[in-house]
Amino acid sequence: MDPLLLIEWWWIAPVAAGGVAAGGIGMRRRSMKSGRRLAVDAARHDLRQAQQLATERRMAARLARAEYARVSAERSARRATPEQVAAAKRMLREKENDAKAAAADVRAKQVRLSAARAALPAASAPRPLERLQAEHDAITARWMRYETDASLQIAYPAMTDVKQPATAAYLRAAGAAVDARRAASGKVTTPAEFAAYRDAVADLERAFEAAEYAARVQAGEAPAAPTWQDAAQDMLSRSAEAFDRAAGAAASAFAAWNERKQRPDKR
Repeated sequence: MDPLLLIEWWWIAPVAAGGVAAGGIGMRRRSMKSGRRLAVDAARHDLRQAQQLATERRMAARLARAEYARVSAERSARRATPEQVAAAKRMLREKENDAKAAAADVRAKQVRLSAARAALPAASAPRPLERLQAEHDAITARWMRYETDASLQIAYPAMTDVKQPATAAYLRAAGAAVDARRAASGKVTTPAEFAAYRDAVADLERAFEAAEYAARVQAGEAPAAPTWQDAAQDMLSRSAEAFDRAAGAAASAFAAWNERKQRPDKR
């Protein structure tokens, strides 16, 4: 190649590379502005918070472990009471459980981030905020059926009775979801605002399902959730039945063995 051409065109490669990079950044900014990556950014925001909390809880568990070792040593030297050792051990167990829960939450947030990346909408598809608002509207529409349909009001009066705990919980969740929606519906929605709205809609759906189930229980259409006494009694009954079956099988086996032993040898 002519050296003069190299001199004249030496700047093209850096400028072209810079243009490609700038184009990529511009595309990402347009994607962020349009809200296409909002669910991904919110999931990444949740993951960072979960990782920070997990780090804090791991450190708290290490401190509790060191404190338990110190109190145990003090007890060996008869400078600490058994109650102090027991309290330090309980604290250690609590902090370790908190650390395990935080680690599990980090793994869950990593899965959510992967799912959000896989579900990244196409350019012509509804944006994550629009889909979330549609989910919110669908839950509200399900609730409004009980408010506007006279037959449903008669069949399930608990759904519109604010004195019912499940109904009151739904109404509180509905108010929280409306507030979160209002905060996330500005000109620019931050990942934190989207995450708060997403969680509020999830809480609203769970509250609606609980209220609907409670109303159906009162209407006699669904079995009530067993109390701990019922669960304990059921477990005892099952254990007794299993013991009886095992005892019967053992008795039958012993009787058969005894019969074979007493049978005369015909050889």
